[in-house]
Amino acid sequence: MKARLNHVFVFIEIFAQEGGIQSYVKDLFAAYLEIAQKHSLRGEVFILRDKIGCDNPYERDYLTFHYLKSLPPWKGRLKLAVSLLQCLLLRRPQHLYCGHIKLSPLIKLICTPLAIPYTILTYGKEVWSTLPENQRQALIQAESIWTISRYSRDRLCKANSIEPDKVSILPCIVDGVKFTPGEKPQDLVNKYDLKDCKVLMTVARLWSGDIYKGVDVTIRALPKILQVFPQVRYLIIGRGDDRPRLEKLAVELGVGSRVVFAGFVPTEELVHHYRVADAYIMPSQEGFGIVYLEAMVCGKPVLSGDADGSADPLQDGKLGWRVPHRDPEAVAQACIEILQGNDKRCQGDWLRQETLRKFSKEAFKEQLLSLI
Repeated sequence: MKARLNHVFVFIEIFAQEGGIQSYVKDLFAAYLEIAQKHSLRGEVFILRDKIGCDNPYERDYLTFHYLKSLPPWKGRLKLAVSLLQCLLLRRPQHLYCGHIKLSPLIKLICTPLAIPYTILTYGKEVWSTLPENQRQALIQAESIWTISRYSRDRLCKANSIEPDKVSILPCIVDGVKFTPGEKPQDLVNKYDLKDCKVLMTVARLWSGDIYKGVDVTIRALPKILQVFPQVRYLIIGRGDDRPRLEKLAVELGVGSRVVFAGFVPTEELVHHYRVADAYIMPSQEGFGIVYLEAMVCGKPVLSGDADGSADPLQDGKLGWRVPHRDPEAVAQACIEILQGNDKRCQGDWLRQETLRKFSKEAFKEQLLSLI
């Protein structure tokens, strides 16, 4: 006879893709493993688009995975529905966690007649607008909703008439062992021609559908910054179809030689790029913004937008500069203040300490334990 099943998790895609949601869910798996082992819990995970054989370091006796990728895609959806229904009927878990709003109508359909409570995980812009009625009803009938920031909670609730007290915040975190301060790596200084330069940096997808990241705004701010700091360079890490437009904009503004497009950088090399920077600049509209945490635990001052989820990692401006996200003048003025280095928010050791106090793996684990 199988042991009692405590929790079921359902996601769309985790190990076949890289991204903010995938990184967040992996942190959730890691924390759950520690909690499950300590408290004798058992969980099962169903993933719609991942396939058997994917690189998954989280598989254990007490956290098992079901990979349901099939072609054509409708077969995978059918396999998920059948496998999940069978699991719920035979194992009767205490709670189900729905990992994406697009899966929520199916979860509601299966869980409701079985009286199995469910929670829906949300992240950012996928729930910021009014949702289709079947997804909105799934939210309304969920026992609880999780999201990553106060901003995402507020937009979700306003757009879909959800009571705010139904939403709990489980924020993103940063790995303080992987991301640490250090000297500027000389190989990167040489590679990008950054000797004797003040370096502003952004890590972002350069997609034409994601101009909210604010890379173009920072480029527009450069002429004013250069008046005060003529040796500034702007290091842009990321790839996408918007790069030609951004390159053209830099040339048109006469700052083409001050902008360095580094392209894609693997995750394991990011820490060295944070170290080569003097400041992390991303006047964006984020659901949260893990990159701000990564920069700050590397001891780098940060700039974000002032009307988004970055209020949480920047702790309402206590740890960084928050400016109107489409305002080059405001970005320029804030960058000048950062590079002058007179503000407490430029103190690397303090930034790291205050960031890890709220957004470490241990803090995440304690928060997850309180929720489950």
